[in-house]
Amino acid sequence: MQFKFSKLVVLLVAAAMVFGFTTTTRTTAQDGAYVKTFDLTLPTADGVYKGIDPKGAKVTWWHNHTGAREDAVKAATEAFNKGNPWGITVEPINKGSYPVIYQAMLAGLQTGEIPQLTVAYQNQAATYQNAKALVDLDAFVKDPVLGFGKDLTDDFFQGFLASDVNPQFGNQRLGMTVYRSMESLYYNVDALTKLGYTAPPKTWDEFKEMSCKFVKEGLGTDGYQVRTDASFVAAAAFAQGGDIYDAAADTFTYDTPEVKVMPQVMQDMIAEGCAKVITENFGDQNSFIAGNALFYTGSSSGIPFVADGIAKAPTQFAFDIAPIPYKDAPVQDVYGASVSIPVTTREQELAAWLFVRWFDEPDQQAAWAAASNYFPVRKSTASGLTDVFTKIKAFQSAFDLLGSTKAEPPIAGYDPVRALASAALNNVLDGASVDEEFAKLNEEANKVLAANKPGSPLPTPLPTATATPSK
Repeated sequence: MQFKFSKLVVLLVAAAMVFGFTTTTRTTAQDGAYVKTFDLTLPTADGVYKGIDPKGAKVTWWHNHTGAREDAVKAATEAFNKGNPWGITVEPINKGSYPVIYQAMLAGLQTGEIPQLTVAYQNQAATYQNAKALVDLDAFVKDPVLGFGKDLTDDFFQGFLASDVNPQFGNQRLGMTVYRSMESLYYNVDALTKLGYTAPPKTWDEFKEMSCKFVKEGLGTDGYQVRTDASFVAAAAFAQGGDIYDAAADTFTYDTPEVKVMPQVMQDMIAEGCAKVITENFGDQNSFIAGNALFYTGSSSGIPFVADGIAKAPTQFAFDIAPIPYKDAPVQDVYGASVSIPVTTREQELAAWLFVRWFDEPDQQAAWAAASNYFPVRKSTASGLTDVFTKIKAFQSAFDLLGSTKAEPPIAGYDPVRALASAALNNVLDGASVDEEFAKLNEEANKVLAANKPGSPLPTPLPTATATPSK
């Protein structure tokens, strides 16, 4: 099932309009208090950007959003352009998918044709920084005037804020979080109740038991269709108290016991007929929506689409979100692209930051979250999402799990490593030894890591760099 914006999603966009994108709200600066972006007095007298005047600056923003999300992007930039007192103009350009934008950036870094603001996954930003192409955003975040201050910094989900700090480049902040989503376990509440359970599984043993009972008692045919995305591998490792990368040692750790727990359980479940491999795009999601699978794992940003699919299915049922099965306590994998500010002129860099700073304020975050189905980056936005939580309980269940999270490694070369991780899990599902496959994966991943150390040349752009932006 491809994600398409339905009536339900339109309702969420409408909810966003209730909060709206702020253009006129003002605050009074007090000692140490956060001053809203439009109330800042510029140029500043101190800091890295002292004396820099962004008046009249133009910022091009390369993004990947389509449909209702693109509408929300346009609404946000229009509000900023209208409300900011410096005459800054932000022009959002749908440059295509994440891979297309990545290739366009690689090409632009060679030709000089780059935007002033771009969407970028953390590992992609690390690749750009091999060419010293990005502003270290801690210059802004830690600035006494241009930064967020202690109160608003504490209001961020700290795992989100930490995910853009890159250990390969001296802990530079190569991007800024503006939204996130989370690897989530979807479950059929009604089916679990029929099976005699009162809560979703906490451990993989319970997950297996429930899936097998679901199939054996004839409630469905699949139990679970196994997601083989690299984020599922990472999420399962985090939940076991492990990791796939050791930042201090700068090495991948795919061959550790915590990483291998989930792959072994999945292999056993397939052998016992309690799980199946995915044979078509969105096959796992379709199976769950149709009631054939008890569980489904995927991004939390898909919650409204799953809800809409179930509402249109021949048989409806209640569903909810639970943590990925864990060892001692839940630890959730959060992911999502950030925005990076390429090195251009000082005036454009400051102008781009002012837009990002404004976009990350609570009012704008509540509007964006309601329109996009992504999580906001601030805790305080929960009060602005009451309507969304009421419409879809699962969204609040997922939101409530954001207190304990980790992020996948923000390092250059992680894209090809992700492909290797997915291939390793697929091989395990086909019967290969978990120990052998993940030892091989770890060896190959560290070879990729070595080939992408800081200072490595930029990859050669692929032809997709000139592709027509998707709409």
